[in-house]
Amino acid sequence: MTINVNKVNVMRISSFSAFGLLLSFGMPFLLMGYGSTELVAQERPNIVFFFSDDLTTQAISAYRYGLELPPTPNIDRLAKEGMLFENSFCGNSICTPSRCTVMTGLHSHKNGIVNLSGALDPQRPTWPKALQKGGYSTAIFGKWHMKTKPTGFDEWAVLSGQGSYYNPDFFFSNGEGRRIEGHSTDVVTDLALDWLGRRDKSKPFALMVQHKAPHRNWKPSLRELELYGDIEFPEPPSLFDDYEGRVAAASHKMGIDGHMRMGSDLMLFSTEKDMGVINRFTPEQRKAYVAAFEKENAAFLADPPTGKELVRWKYQRYMKNYLRCVAGVDRNVGRVLAELDKAGLSKNTIVVYCADQGFYLGEHGWFDKRWAYEESLKMPLIVRWPGKVAPGTRCAAMVQNIDYVPTILEAAGLSTNWDVHGISLVPLLSQGGATPNGWRDTIYYRYMDGGHGVAQHSAIRTNDFKLLYFDRPRNEAEEKSRWELFDLKNDPQELNNLAADTIHAQKLKSMQARFQTTREFYDDTNENVWQRGAGKRYPPESYIRPPRKR
Repeated sequence: MTINVNKVNVMRISSFSAFGLLLSFGMPFLLMGYGSTELVAQERPNIVFFFSDDLTTQAISAYRYGLELPPTPNIDRLAKEGMLFENSFCGNSICTPSRCTVMTGLHSHKNGIVNLSGALDPQRPTWPKALQKGGYSTAIFGKWHMKTKPTGFDEWAVLSGQGSYYNPDFFFSNGEGRRIEGHSTDVVTDLALDWLGRRDKSKPFALMVQHKAPHRNWKPSLRELELYGDIEFPEPPSLFDDYEGRVAAASHKMGIDGHMRMGSDLMLFSTEKDMGVINRFTPEQRKAYVAAFEKENAAFLADPPTGKELVRWKYQRYMKNYLRCVAGVDRNVGRVLAELDKAGLSKNTIVVYCADQGFYLGEHGWFDKRWAYEESLKMPLIVRWPGKVAPGTRCAAMVQNIDYVPTILEAAGLSTNWDVHGISLVPLLSQGGATPNGWRDTIYYRYMDGGHGVAQHSAIRTNDFKLLYFDRPRNEAEEKSRWELFDLKNDPQELNNLAADTIHAQKLKSMQARFQTTREFYDDTNENVWQRGAGKRYPPESYIRPPRKR
């Protein structure tokens, strides 16, 4: 069922009827039951799903941003051989909720995880479960971060909680738990390639390769540790943003200046306590890390910068370590692509590259994510599908991570037999990225975690404007300034809040009406859902580790 109310085009959640799962905007959805019109293994595409944590579009050279940052040749290869989505967005810019959205096709208020405390319901339908039931071999390796044991996979090995960069602890589907020496990006790829070589070759496969990198605290592998040593990275224009007119933003606790820790974040080893960040390292790893930063750290301690110069020093150290982690991810993407080529699998394998959200590389003086501003709202999405997607194509249509489920299942010749918010992207993929008439012109966002001093807020974004609403003001100033309105065409850095400008009163009013319509359309009207936080608890045996007693 499709509606068009105030030009807000989204899919209505209805009953579990097939007609409620028609592709929005009048384009028919491929409705194939798990047991009907099954395609043989040779015809059905394999799926490799790369998923990184906090790898933002600014750090991927295929996205062609203004800052001259190092290339990402293997991720760029996917863009050259497939389609890059220029306007791909998350619905909740924080790890666990975003991951649940990717698995279920539902926004946070309907998928059961609204903040970092949530756990994925083991009984909830997901696309890996659908693929497994539909005849696929399925596996996941790397960061999971949804607390309960992965279901819908023939085999899995996932990091313990957030996971460690070095010598990570894994939990395995056979019940084993063990530490594996090495850097997590390399180890995750090793596990994935091992499974790829011994999988059930009579079935098509779906392989999820999920890296911790480049999540905070940024610890690149020894192989990338000394990259970019002589490079001075350009500063974003808003590095010293004063947040004028944006009351909630001024109360953040994610600034490079005041909130980035010198030891654990920036590897400035000035005390023995600072060395604690590398305690889990082997002696050889520890020695290499100390040596890599020794000269720069000594120069800093001999003549410590202050004020803006200190911010600039922190920014350069942050960028180098973050981008070194990105380089490790890119290198390992290349390892998997090479193996697909070697095994003759590339021509019949869909490769998806994405992340759980965007990230700030100094914009507005920040690191981290959470906000509905562009840098953390926007997320990378690249799809290579030989024979179906024209190489080197780019798509400007607005898409969201709610769309992954119907897209993957349609590509596999299966239907989404549960209600989802998302829309299949197959028409975009098969039509060279051209935006069909009636495609969605509004996306919905809501963040209620509250970490890093980021105000809890909701937002909508159109092609030209963005509206933020602060749901739970923390002080009198925020109460008076609940709305922010940005003109994305004329103010892409989102520095000028137009909500209090009488010249834009009519635009504010129309966007507020659209905001309310969108919230109602997605049935996000029950505030108790957001207040419950962690939500439902599941049997202890459902968890990767037993849940803590309350």
